[in-house]
Amino acid sequence: MTPEQVRHARDLLSRPDNSVASIARLFGGVSRSTLYKHVPELSGGRRAELTESP
Repeated sequence: MTPEQVRHARDLLSRPDNSVASIARLFGGVSRSTLYKHVPELSGGRRAELTESP
């Protein structure tokens, strides 16, 4: 995934109505594991970090 795609995925994942699977399909059918690899905040159930404000 390109850095731009990773930023876009993070933005999409910050919205609770988007699932990892649906975003993977949006990016041309990449696997969920590819998203987990490029967006490490997802691992270990840390998705909340994406939605919290600094």
